[in-house]
Amino acid sequence: MVEKQLDHIPQRNNELVDYEIEKFRKLKNMDLKNKQILNLISLDGKVAIVTGAASGIGFATAKLLAEMGAIIGLVDIDESKGIDATDQIKKSGGKAEFFLCDVTSDFECKKTVEAIYKEFGKIDVLFNNAGVIKRKSVLDLNEKDWDLIIDVNLKSIYLLSRHVIPIMIKGGGGSIINTGSGWGIKGGPNAVAYCAAKGGVVNMTRAMAIDHGKHGIRVNCICPGDVDTPLLRDEAKQLGIDEETFMKEAAERPLNRVGSPQDIANAVLYLASDLSSWVTGTSIIVDGGGLA
Repeated sequence: MVEKQLDHIPQRNNELVDYEIEKFRKLKNMDLKNKQILNLISLDGKVAIVTGAASGIGFATAKLLAEMGAIIGLVDIDESKGIDATDQIKKSGGKAEFFLCDVTSDFECKKTVEAIYKEFGKIDVLFNNAGVIKRKSVLDLNEKDWDLIIDVNLKSIYLLSRHVIPIMIKGGGGSIINTGSGWGIKGGPNAVAYCAAKGGVVNMTRAMAIDHGKHGIRVNCICPGDVDTPLLRDEAKQLGIDEETFMKEAAERPLNRVGSPQDIANAVLYLASDLSSWVTGTSIIVDGGGLA
């Protein structure tokens, strides 16, 4: 009787061994897949420049790229916030340095790019993100503000790219990502200079992609919708609208919310990584369906 009761034990032991082997095999395959995914989005050893990096989209992106292994050159005109943003990334285990720069000045852009290259030895990613907006029509906008908006949003891309691209060519290629806007694709009210600048960014991106594809350099554009940043909230003040009302109206889109800086950072990571290795000359709209 005892022998009959024990007959099933070897079978159960074999089933247990088979189960553990199959479990190990699945875990091994899962680990392999995870490694393959991580390899595609990893930025280990890459050097990335992020402009407008002291806050908002720029800071969120700099932080994410650092988390994915990139060494970050944070560039901004606000020294205090820029240093603070850099310290936050370092405290989280990322590698980053701050570089004070007025991105509307060719002299400062050249000096900054040279300093970053000297510090890190290469440049693989350039995220042209610095931006400013004045909510005014042609009749209300003065020439000084027009020049400021065009220079910060559009001219800065030209200035930084002209100094970075030769370095990328030496290194065998790279990825340039420009911050456009939904209003670079369609018009918006009381934002004529901003719309003009961002429309320029979208088409400039295409032209750069054509010119520098032969160098292994991909050039793409991110077109955010309304993202909860200091820049967006300042628009409410410029228009004389209650901030809460303004943000509520900004959320009126298919996904029923404004974007977060992280939403845009995720899209930039895609364009900076090997996941987008055959993507160039395009604009990715990240706006919760606002232009749908």
